[in-house]
Amino acid sequence: MKKLLRLSKETVGYRFLLTLSILAIVLMSALNLVVPRIQMTLIEIISAGVTEDVFGQIASLAAALMGTILLREFFRGAQNILAHKAAWNLVEKVRMKVYMKMQSFTTEYFTSVHTGDLMSRVVSDSEMLEHLYAHLIPETISNVITFVGVTVIMFSINPRLASLTCIPIPLIVLLGQIYMKKVRPLFRARQKYVGQMNTALNDNFSGIQVVRAFGQEERAAKTVHKSLKNFTTAMLKALFRGAFFNPGVNFLTSCGMVIVLGAGGYFAYLGQIKVTEVIGFVFYIGLFYAPISGLAQLMEAASQAMAGSERVLEILDTPVEIKNSDGAIALDHCEGKIEFENVSFYYDETKPILNNINLEIKPGTFTALVGPTGVGKTTMVNLAARFYDPVEGSIKLDGHDLRDLMLESLRKSIAFVPQDTFLFNTSLAENIAYAKPDASREEIVAAAKIARIHNDIDEMPDGYDSVTGERGVKLSGGQKQRVAIARAVLAGAPVLILDEATSSVDAETERMIQRSIDELTGTHTIIAIAHRLSTVINADQIAVFKDGEIHERGTHAELMEMGGLYRKMYDLQTSEDNV
Repeated sequence: MKKLLRLSKETVGYRFLLTLSILAIVLMSALNLVVPRIQMTLIEIISAGVTEDVFGQIASLAAALMGTILLREFFRGAQNILAHKAAWNLVEKVRMKVYMKMQSFTTEYFTSVHTGDLMSRVVSDSEMLEHLYAHLIPETISNVITFVGVTVIMFSINPRLASLTCIPIPLIVLLGQIYMKKVRPLFRARQKYVGQMNTALNDNFSGIQVVRAFGQEERAAKTVHKSLKNFTTAMLKALFRGAFFNPGVNFLTSCGMVIVLGAGGYFAYLGQIKVTEVIGFVFYIGLFYAPISGLAQLMEAASQAMAGSERVLEILDTPVEIKNSDGAIALDHCEGKIEFENVSFYYDETKPILNNINLEIKPGTFTALVGPTGVGKTTMVNLAARFYDPVEGSIKLDGHDLRDLMLESLRKSIAFVPQDTFLFNTSLAENIAYAKPDASREEIVAAAKIARIHNDIDEMPDGYDSVTGERGVKLSGGQKQRVAIARAVLAGAPVLILDEATSSVDAETERMIQRSIDELTGTHTIIAIAHRLSTVINADQIAVFKDGEIHERGTHAELMEMGGLYRKMYDLQTSEDNV
């Protein structure tokens, strides 16, 4: 019930349709109770003997019966339309809400979960809300109304016979409790395996080139088959465990029918009940046991729907770490001054990633972050872009703590070029203009020229309309990096962050990217993580990291004169290049 109440909060905007749907099903259920009563009256009149005097009465009752059935089916159809319209629109809303919530999670979240599982929660798990609101809840309401209504009517006809009809109910309720306890966890597992299937398929399709390159098609197929097998096993286990519930319920309801017919016949023999009342009981007993007989399917569907809904709620109820603070302001004009003041960051306080960092980056300057792998350089730029918040200390942009700036404003002020460049499976022009969709072709070309990718694009058969392929598979590593730089340039952000933009490119591409950086320096504040020290010689300041701290800082010339860690790193790379 707690989960249902929590889910009900998501129905805002569709409650009117759902209310109309419930009203329709109430009317349908009420009319359903009237039908046997009319039938019972007709049989009683006919059994008493048909004469000319009762023809009109029979005709009127037949017309009333037809009208009642027609109206009942009208309300059934209306309920179906209203419930599905509300439910599918609700699914769309929740899918979008889950997606938007996921977008607000930290980068760390996406490194700890599988893409396939996230897709499953957005698509498959959210779809379970349609089953819940278009099928389960309406059917439950209908069943409750029918059960209560039939019970009242049956007791009004003959209390003794009605009491005998209720004999199987305690056993059926007990079976239902056992079913929910044993089977529902299995349907939760089934939903988890749907996510694992999506993950296996996504990984293998995305990495198909690696799979083929190492001849691992059979291994990849085994991975997919394992996930499919896990799903099938979980599904069958749930179905097998619940396989005897429905037959058990049917057996008990059949016992109830036998009890009613046997006892009714005996009471009729004793003259304690009319035969027409026994016949009426037979009509009503079908309605009485129908909700109970459908309990198995209802519980199975409810188990699946709630399992999916729980996975959706896990996302919706996950707290957002990076969000606008109360009173956050918009930065109308950004100069590009960045200050790290006593910044520390860690996931585990016993293993600090950054420790008491102090660094000032002046507007329009080029600052390089260098050092061995795993010393905190990438964490620094992630903090500067506010993908994370520092555990201690503060980071300021133009004198404002990043936590006091609206995220939309901050994102417009900082353009980020990650080491692992991602391109969408669209044209080169669309990829470059991703941060500025309304950019003109002239603006796109100008950005491409600054990023030194224009000539490469110009030589392609379709030029800027060339499609990059999924994740930019049709381009070389250096081309992808330069397209990403062009995208960042066109965004127009005053701060440009480059996370090892030259780490996987050849010497010529490296020189082109370096010229692009030099051209942008002065008009942009640039922070670049550099593996190749030859690309940062012209930097206004270089921060050398070691064990999560800034070990040295200065210009290239100053650091070379110090003869410390930077000098050793530079001399080592130079000697390797000369080999």
